[in-house]
Amino acid sequence: MLNSLRSRDMAYHFHSQTNPRRHEGDGPLVIAKGEGCYVVDELGNRYLEGMGGLWCASLGFENERLAEVAATQMKTLATYHTFNHRSNNPCVDVVEQVAELSPIPGSKVFLVNSGSEANDTMVKLAWYYNLARGKPSKRKIISRKGAFHGSTVMGAALGGLPHMHKSFNLPGLNVVFAEKPHFYKNGLPGETEEAYCDRLIADLESLIAAEGADTIAAMIAEPIMGAGGVVSPPAGYFPRVREILTRNDILLLSDEVVCGFGRSGNWFGCDTFGFVPDMMSIAKGLSSGYVPIAAAVIGDHVYQTVADEADRIGVFGHGFTYSGHPVTAAVAAEVLRTYREMDVPGRARELGARLFERLEAAIGNHPLVGEIRGAGFLAGIELVADRSARTPFDPALKVGALVERRCRAHGVMIRNMGDVISICPPFVMTMSQVDELVTGIAAALDDVTGEMAK
Repeated sequence: MLNSLRSRDMAYHFHSQTNPRRHEGDGPLVIAKGEGCYVVDELGNRYLEGMGGLWCASLGFENERLAEVAATQMKTLATYHTFNHRSNNPCVDVVEQVAELSPIPGSKVFLVNSGSEANDTMVKLAWYYNLARGKPSKRKIISRKGAFHGSTVMGAALGGLPHMHKSFNLPGLNVVFAEKPHFYKNGLPGETEEAYCDRLIADLESLIAAEGADTIAAMIAEPIMGAGGVVSPPAGYFPRVREILTRNDILLLSDEVVCGFGRSGNWFGCDTFGFVPDMMSIAKGLSSGYVPIAAAVIGDHVYQTVADEADRIGVFGHGFTYSGHPVTAAVAAEVLRTYREMDVPGRARELGARLFERLEAAIGNHPLVGEIRGAGFLAGIELVADRSARTPFDPALKVGALVERRCRAHGVMIRNMGDVISICPPFVMTMSQVDELVTGIAAALDDVTGEMAK
């Protein structure tokens, strides 16, 4: 009999990024409520949430200010659309704030509902832009191995993670892949980080030459690769990528879904790594994950060409029913005001300094830890079988998953991507909660070390 949340979920819910057969037997962890930086499950177990849910909850898991804004907007104008020259007060508010924060000159903001839709929109705009310039053959998109850009058909095609492609029989969408900029794993013996960057740039130039610059519309890249393992590029990488793409008339699309809104210690990841994209996608932190909203932020040079072409044919034929929805826009606008009041980039740098200091002290020499990396208030921990040789674990052992489960047993939520532990906490954490988070992770690593020794 379906007499519990777990059994009802197991009966009816087809979950994202989950093994469905395993779920039929194991069921879900049902989260019942949020308390600041903590979440509480249906059994009353309390967890310090070190991943912001899915890289989202910058302001924690319950916020009265945002709840009041949502309720007020629901009572004022609960729904409307932005097709055919319509708009609404919160929509104007949020696009204006995004444009003010954007590093892209003359930004225009196209609102959508998810990071996947924002990335799809950027790709469609790149195609539209090049056709409008009389260059319809420029259709290929360069992505990178290990990248994650969403789960829609185009988003998955852009992804460089094998499980996003396997068995889906995706159509050919002219995506080619550059190397993943991961010095720790891909640097050669004796190679310096500078030499590694030189090699990455040479590989990109070779890829463009082999494919033909006249066939390539854009390159998409996360400033810090999130689901690909919290991977930061080597010093100088992005300015050199920017120069190569400009020289070859290729647009640069920055996927800021994880890095945007202070996460890397600046408003956007492109600020942190010293480049200005032609377009960028934003989501997650835009509303602190409280409501579904995202956007493609478009440079003026792209917008002007697209607008002229749309005027020529009579309409820009792209959009979504909920683009600029008044309730989601109202919440996102209030989130951005909150970020500005609290100086989110500065807060990320302050909390991040504590996080990395405590991680190095607690687990920097742990036998399972190969590298601790990241920027701002975003960290990744590489788990290895042999520290000195940088030998990875056999994937069949699922060591990262073991660590994730032991973290929960110690009252801490993190996420494992294979054998990388990712940490992306809310900005409303206290210093003592940062310490609590690290203590739980260290205890989990010790547990797993003991279990593997048996």
